[in-house]
Amino acid sequence: MSSRVRDAGQNAGVAPEFTVDPAMLDAISPSGDRGGIVLGSGLKGEPLTISALRSTPTRIVLVGGLYLARQVALRAMAVGAWVVVATGRPAAWQVLSQAAGDRDGRPSPLVQIRRLSPVELPRPSEDAPLLVVTDGGPTPQDLFPPRSAWQTTVYVLPYLHPQAGATANAADLVLMQRLPAGQAELAARIWRLPPQMMRQLTTLKDDQVVALGRNLWRPLRLVTTQKEQQLLGPVRRGD
Repeated sequence: MSSRVRDAGQNAGVAPEFTVDPAMLDAISPSGDRGGIVLGSGLKGEPLTISALRSTPTRIVLVGGLYLARQVALRAMAVGAWVVVATGRPAAWQVLSQAAGDRDGRPSPLVQIRRLSPVELPRPSEDAPLLVVTDGGPTPQDLFPPRSAWQTTVYVLPYLHPQAGATANAADLVLMQRLPAGQAELAARIWRLPPQMMRQLTTLKDDQVVALGRNLWRPLRLVTTQKEQQLLGPVRRGD
């Protein structure tokens, strides 16, 4: 996983370049690296990019607030991905449809906000990758497991739950915001974290995230563009 979170400008793990409608770029104003998603900045201010849309089925677990999940979805849209959101709180995700709407205000077919039930998904391809967001609470059903190339499934966990251990362990990448002490202890058991890392999870600021994967532990600071602030509001830990 270390190659999937990288300093922008490096060649390792660079994702393919996707195309996107200029109107959507104007609406979201993303910063990206040839199809990768710039998630935030490192301790020295350097941009850090994740290759979330790849030629292999990919699982990402987000442990934290709705703000982080919606920002990841917006940036996937900005590099040309289809986005399907399965959620029990559809009103909270309408901001994606608002961002993707054309100049006449009509909703874009590239964004689908759906209830938590199985549906037929768009067929992903290198030219049109697919991001599926499962926003089903702390113990999500695996309604849309990634089974094909260019499909990434994101599981949004508002907090860590013991029954989410299997989902968490199967993830290629985990993004965690600040956790209370009890949940940090659970994270340490799930991922076998040493005490220093466990304590760090309890002291993250509202705009800080830890990226966790195989041989990867990377604290970073979320960076929000002006357009994203208009859509999502200020960076925050909660919903």
